[in-house]
Amino acid sequence: MDFVKEFSTFLYENKIIQFGDFTLASGKKSSYYVDLRLVPSYPHEFRKMVKYLQNEIIKDIGLDQFDSLVSVPTGGLVIASALAIETVKPLIYVRSKPKDYGTSKSVEGKIHDGLKVVMIDDVATTGGSVVNGIKSLKEAEVEIKDAYVIVNRMEGADEALKEQGVNLHSITNVMQITKALHEQNLVDDSILQKVQDQINVK
Repeated sequence: MDFVKEFSTFLYENKIIQFGDFTLASGKKSSYYVDLRLVPSYPHEFRKMVKYLQNEIIKDIGLDQFDSLVSVPTGGLVIASALAIETVKPLIYVRSKPKDYGTSKSVEGKIHDGLKVVMIDDVATTGGSVVNGIKSLKEAEVEIKDAYVIVNRMEGADEALKEQGVNLHSITNVMQITKALHEQNLVDDSILQKVQDQINVK
């Protein structure tokens, strides 16, 4: 059984992905909800996901092509922390807004001009939080060319990152997950159609 199919089933069976009518943080309506913050509560699956992500990065760009991993709190930071331990790479993270005490910095961790980083996040929808993180990194003279997410919701993130000169890679996307579940008769035709419509509408 391939990883995406197995992972999709795991997400569905543990209600990490749910189908129905949801309102997202942005106020947008969605025909499904995916909350990857639940995955670390299942250590075996969490480790499998992190190892798969590690192998994808090795295959795509190679671990020697960057110096540090970077993430944006909170969803991606848990994944990036686990990945940093597996790859023995330094980890930095970008605050959504600079702290208003102490040194008032927006990038936490050891950085220097020309530092090459790979961004890690859990889910990409429009790419907003990642783009803000990329802008903060560029202001700090940090180099970023690649970002990895576990699930791409396929609602504009690829294009938003491309505008910043960053390639978005994903382990899987919502269409692959829904199709894998549909093939196993776990979701019906109407759900598949709703997700399809949502992606096309953007």
